[in-house]
Amino acid sequence: MYVRGVVNSVQQRLTAISEPNRFRIVELLRDGPQSVGGIVDALGLGQPQVSRHLRLLAEAGVVEVTKRAQQRIYRLHSASMRELSDWVQGFAVLWSERMDRLGSFLEDDDRVPDEANRKGA
Repeated sequence: MYVRGVVNSVQQRLTAISEPNRFRIVELLRDGPQSVGGIVDALGLGQPQVSRHLRLLAEAGVVEVTKRAQQRIYRLHSASMRELSDWVQGFAVLWSERMDRLGSFLEDDDRVPDEANRKGA
């Protein structure tokens, strides 16, 4: 049940981030917290559009918001981003192992003709 919950939350977060403007917002927030106005200025989008994207990112658990006076400050939700990173890292390990096996196979395959040529000579 835990794995299914993690997969669902990862899928929900990836779906939210996959929209190009939300991806740009996540990239911007990678450098640190930003106010809605700062995001609007940095991306050149309208405030209602940015607010809608931020709401969807918050619902997916990608960002979190704090209120400071009249401003809403958004930052990446570190635990959610760590969860995404762990999920992606699982694939990186998988591909690394596969590439290592391919490298070993190719090295072994390269030696076979040399040994065959020596025996035939």
